[in-house]
Amino acid sequence: MKKVYLDNASTTAIRAEVIQEMTKIMTEEYGNPSSTHSLGRAAKSILELSRKSIAKNLNATAQEIIFTSCGTEANNWILRSAVKDLQVKRIITSKIEHHAVLYTALVLEKEYDIQIDYVDVKPNGEIDITHLVELLSQEKKTLVSLMHVNNETGNVLDLERIGRICQEHNTLFHSDTVQSIGKTAIDLQTIPVDFIVASAHKFHGPKGVGFAFIRKNSGLQPLFFGGEQEKGLRAGTEALHQIAGMAKALDVSYANLETEQNHIAQLKSYLIAQLKIEFPEFKINGNPDGFYTVLNVLLPFSEAKTAMILFHLDMKGIAVSRGSACQSGSIKPSHVLAEMLSVEDLKKPSLRISFSHFNTKEDVDLLIEALKTI
Repeated sequence: MKKVYLDNASTTAIRAEVIQEMTKIMTEEYGNPSSTHSLGRAAKSILELSRKSIAKNLNATAQEIIFTSCGTEANNWILRSAVKDLQVKRIITSKIEHHAVLYTALVLEKEYDIQIDYVDVKPNGEIDITHLVELLSQEKKTLVSLMHVNNETGNVLDLERIGRICQEHNTLFHSDTVQSIGKTAIDLQTIPVDFIVASAHKFHGPKGVGFAFIRKNSGLQPLFFGGEQEKGLRAGTEALHQIAGMAKALDVSYANLETEQNHIAQLKSYLIAQLKIEFPEFKINGNPDGFYTVLNVLLPFSEAKTAMILFHLDMKGIAVSRGSACQSGSIKPSHVLAEMLSVEDLKKPSLRISFSHFNTKEDVDLLIEALKTI
């Protein structure tokens, strides 16, 4: 049975070039980058070349890239330090953010008695910018935290526009860019964002490594303490093979961006066309012109089929999800869709189908065939 992997928003297959790069480093370059001998210096060189490479792809400076274990760690660090060290008294976010942001904000509200405001979400899952401007009219040291590409619906936030609004209101701007880095061009010289985050496993790199972009002179302080690694901002011996693998993955992703974007966008259009033929009453959750890698659909099936739909597809070798992988083991409805759908529609099966360049038209055909048997 052919395995069909359509859950790339939760994680991606590692590219062959990345595995090769990591294997070489694990075999030959096992020095600690903090050691002063030749093996340590060689490791340090790889570390800093990886940093420069990542910075170049995002048009940032190398000193603004700090390596972390994942996007979740980076989000926690930025939000916590903004409150603790930068005297932020209010976080403006939305109820459709990733839990790495939502739960962190709630903990900070409890610990530091800060104010949390949620921007209204339109029925199509877009952020209500007029409401954001209204919220920003309050005079209070504020951090705005809004994700670039929603991991469940693929809705895209205009980073540049939100960044300008935050600048006008003298407000810090953090964006969870985990779903977009490596999949769309991001120019940090033109986008006025203070902090963004990435996770390598979302763009065909290894799991367990990510990075934060921290704009120069931000004043952010470390989340935990130990050695002086990462300019004193992130203690702990760097996972050299993973960092080099991440840099390689980002390099290859951006080198092939246009070709892979076109291929994936065509697959998404083809899936929508097939759904229109086979399930004419299906609906797209979110903006139909959302991000090219993600499609979230409400299927015209009975409520009774909701609980078992993933199991049935899995039995046919097809991997998709009902929401974020971080919570897909949960039987609760998606918190993102709960903000957008009616109570009735929320009970029906919605699927998140997410693509990579490894997918083919045959994968789409197999998914459609499997859905027809449910």
